[in-house]
Amino acid sequence: MQSRIDSQKGLTTKQAKRLYDQGLHNTKRKGFTKTIPQILQGNAFTLFNFINIVLAAMVFYTGDYKNLLFLVIAVSNTIIGSIQEIRSKRQLDKMAILSQGLIRVVRDGQIKEVEDDHIVLGDVLLIGHGDQIPIDGKVLTSDSLQVDESQITGETNSIEKNHGDSVTSGSVVLSGSARIVATEVGEDTFVNRMEFEVSRTKKDSDSKMLKTINKIIKWLTFVIVPLGALLLYTKIMRGDDIDQAMLGTVAAMIGMIPEGLVLLSSVTLAVSAAKLARHKVLVRELPAIETLARVDTICLDKTGTITSGKLKFEDVLPFNNHSKDELKHVLGSLVYAFEDDNETSSAIKQAIANPNVNVVKSFPFSSDKKWSGVDTDEGNFIMGAPQFIIENMSQEVSDTISDYANQGYRVLALLQSHKDLTEDLDDAELLGLILISDEIRPDAKSTLQYFVEQGVSLKVISGDDPKTVSAIAKRVGLKDSDKILDMTEVPFDADYQELVKDNAVFGRVTPQQKKRLIRSYQLNGNTVAMTGDGVNDMLAMKQANCGIAMASGSESTKGIADFVLINSNFSAMIDVLAEGRRVINNIGSVASLYLIKTMFSLSLTILFMFSIHSYPFQPIQLTPINTFMVGLPSFLLALAPNYQRVTNQFSTKIYNIALPAAMTIVGYVVLIIYIGKAFHFNFVQRATISVLVTGFIYWIALFKASRPLNKVKLSIIVPSIVIFAAIFLFFPSVFSLVDVFKMPIFIPAALVVVTAVPVFIVMSSVVRRILIKINPEKFDDSI
Repeated sequence: MQSRIDSQKGLTTKQAKRLYDQGLHNTKRKGFTKTIPQILQGNAFTLFNFINIVLAAMVFYTGDYKNLLFLVIAVSNTIIGSIQEIRSKRQLDKMAILSQGLIRVVRDGQIKEVEDDHIVLGDVLLIGHGDQIPIDGKVLTSDSLQVDESQITGETNSIEKNHGDSVTSGSVVLSGSARIVATEVGEDTFVNRMEFEVSRTKKDSDSKMLKTINKIIKWLTFVIVPLGALLLYTKIMRGDDIDQAMLGTVAAMIGMIPEGLVLLSSVTLAVSAAKLARHKVLVRELPAIETLARVDTICLDKTGTITSGKLKFEDVLPFNNHSKDELKHVLGSLVYAFEDDNETSSAIKQAIANPNVNVVKSFPFSSDKKWSGVDTDEGNFIMGAPQFIIENMSQEVSDTISDYANQGYRVLALLQSHKDLTEDLDDAELLGLILISDEIRPDAKSTLQYFVEQGVSLKVISGDDPKTVSAIAKRVGLKDSDKILDMTEVPFDADYQELVKDNAVFGRVTPQQKKRLIRSYQLNGNTVAMTGDGVNDMLAMKQANCGIAMASGSESTKGIADFVLINSNFSAMIDVLAEGRRVINNIGSVASLYLIKTMFSLSLTILFMFSIHSYPFQPIQLTPINTFMVGLPSFLLALAPNYQRVTNQFSTKIYNIALPAAMTIVGYVVLIIYIGKAFHFNFVQRATISVLVTGFIYWIALFKASRPLNKVKLSIIVPSIVIFAAIFLFFPSVFSLVDVFKMPIFIPAALVVVTAVPVFIVMSSVVRRILIKINPEKFDDSI
């Protein structure tokens, strides 16, 4: 179709409509954000919520509606998860809208502006400075067109495009203009093919903490349903009141699910996400906050992370007795002669003022001659790549160029010709060399040093020349910056797991190779984060345990990232690391409190399934414990500062705290049944004493879980027991309890409370010693 297209006339409106109706048109970028209904559905329709609805229906049947209070946790968890996802979606959608614009096409010989998805196959597009090319195409006419394909290739060099050259979707026009014909649209474009490949890769959450919690809940789900059904069946068969049997079953099943722990995790992560938003970090996936705190390897894309993506004029090196001021004057006259905003010209213009020299004629840069030049009243000057414009280069000049190139500089040559610039330039005199560098982010060195101090290994994976990347890595103090590898020299069947062990800087890397490198680090046992801003980073970021995108990058990359840095400032990741550590350390400390209820509820369910007695609790009776001995103090403790390195205390505290506490509670509940039988206590009296002793055991467990103690923690823990005691003193009937300060239950209640603490301490010691003997390496004696 291209050969039949007139670049000045383009398609007719009729042709464009026919092609559009045939489906041969571009498509709106789908992105990777869910719709609001999808978000709500994903958070609402979970197995966890389904079980709670069934239990709520059972309580509703009994008519004892205050026992429905447990639904608050399930509803809160759903709302928090939904709000955070919707907030992230809207932020990303706003970014996408801001980046959208109308595209100029030629129809019926007229220039029209259309939306991205109205471009059809064979359309002629007009592109100019700043435009992002929305299709794959070929150049029909070019006026010094320079494009940046770094989002595709990872290389930051501007590339000249002339008639017949291909242009790729996602490329950005740096300077010049062109008319191009669309040869691939819709799903066939490079960007959409890349997005499709990414969408086929399913990425599960790498949150170890949430995975552990979800694994416990999943395992318990298959246990509690049959156990709950059996408990209800046995109680009804033994003649229990059906309402009492249902409430006991609901209390048992709710007790076995650590739903408060799920809510605590969601709330704590949501609070962290809100805090990070103030630091200009958009958290797209809440569990990623924890994942980043566990990352031990960060793979950096040079552009956008270490460098700003802009070039910086560094210096001029005079030759042949010329001065620096003279060279800067000449250089200024040359760059200001063009309305060219490519990165090199912009960098020089930032450093050198316009000398206002009269330019007789200008010669724009072209890929054929590899130089640009001006004919001025002061002489004829050219600037370009040294190897192409310096005749008979001396060894001194060659060594100087090589030395600076190895340091990461881009070296250009400035020459003066005594001939007309349309003639052979064999007489051109070298005035000096121009040093251009990639602009290092001001905070790059300190940020990367911080991660190194935290035990995180840093690697650089870039599409640029490996020597250039290595030099930049060295400038920011990256360890092993000299261990470089040019990926164009690596065969397809190479052992990537060995490659990543021996090298730290990878250059000329393709998108597929980036993904394989990330995968190899993971296979070697590392938890990997990947930073990026271009389409070429998408596959690697999706493969990584944690993806970090710059807001200045492509919409596709931001759509699949776990974090989006709103100001494209990588130093903001220090705050994310700190928040992740606080979440893991604090939730890891208090998680055992929630699992106490799971353990004793599971044990009591099995015991009372074979007992003639009713299950010892109703849902509302456990509310004082769930709220004031676990929920509120654990939430406040989870928000306390705690930025220590992550340690594996989750499972250790389960065995050292949760197990002995649960065993102690079960023992006392059984004892109270027999005490109640001896003194002819009714169900509510027995339940009251059981709740009282359970609360005190929880309080001691709270002390143990919060160690090491400080004033902040004590200010949380001490009031909790005061509030708990006040409930028994002033509001027992609200929670279906009786006054423990009245006879005949006062004496038994006092006895079990007084003995609960020493019994729990003895039980903890016995359990710990047994576990240490079983596995001395896993269970330490420090908690």
